[in-house]
Amino acid sequence: MSKIPLIVVVGPTASGKTALAIDIANYVGGEIVSADSMQIYKYMDIGSAKPTAEEMSQAVHHLIGFLEPDDEFSVADYTELAHKTIADITSRGKIAVMAGGTGLYINSVVNDVTFGEIDTDYELREKLQKTAEEKGSEYLLDMLAEFDKESAERLHPNNVRRIIRAIEFYKTTGKPISKHQEETKRVESRYNPLMICIDWDRDVLYDRINRRVDIMIKSGLLEEVKCLMDMGYTQELNSMKGIGYKEVMDYYDGKMSLEDAVELIKQSSRRYAKRQLTWFRRDDRIHYVSSKNPFEESKKLIDEFLNR
Repeated sequence: MSKIPLIVVVGPTASGKTALAIDIANYVGGEIVSADSMQIYKYMDIGSAKPTAEEMSQAVHHLIGFLEPDDEFSVADYTELAHKTIADITSRGKIAVMAGGTGLYINSVVNDVTFGEIDTDYELREKLQKTAEEKGSEYLLDMLAEFDKESAERLHPNNVRRIIRAIEFYKTTGKPISKHQEETKRVESRYNPLMICIDWDRDVLYDRINRRVDIMIKSGLLEEVKCLMDMGYTQELNSMKGIGYKEVMDYYDGKMSLEDAVELIKQSSRRYAKRQLTWFRRDDRIHYVSSKNPFEESKKLIDEFLNR
């Protein structure tokens, strides 16, 4: 069976993935499949840096803004939806262009990771949730590191749900979830991927992140978070733990000044970018293109890829 061609634009936050993905989609006559764990939610446009209405009009986008902020949604759910979306795009004679910075989403699709049915231990899950509330997510990360250092290193402290799931997986199966994911990589994937990342100087990228946060504030991030709060969405939700939302909620709750909240968003975003870079650097399939002319360099890779 011939493999499905899949172009994948990856990279850290604020690296220009959206613009490059649109250029590529138009170049190959393709459609974009988002791989971003925050852009899946409705009403969360500014803080998640969703493509603008103008950008959305330049290419067909999928898997953006289709969930309520309080909907349960797992990596397995995303993977299943992404496979179906890519299959639909391919069936119409087009090429799917996956774009995003959520490494777990991208790896799960590109590597065709299978998610076996694992018994849910609700009692353990509730106990871990309580531990997180009392002692903080860092405490859970340290607990996870004792038997699954790799997962502990790549999971963000804000992502309590996935930290709990990783601990639960180990306690239920006796196997680290990272080992399970590694084993599924050995299964032949249905895709033939071309993976592209824009290569930025670290200091320049961090400056782009800082400027983007300032733009988000000017564009109405505070009003967006206030609207979500008025709709009844709270910090207990996974969606509201996202960078930008958590800090602004803390500002509204009087826990910090606006200045401190903005600075914390910048700091958290830079740390997240560092983690993303570490994640993607592990994948030797990724081709790095210059930040000066990413599309021109990408075109050469795509021409070679499609003419193999």
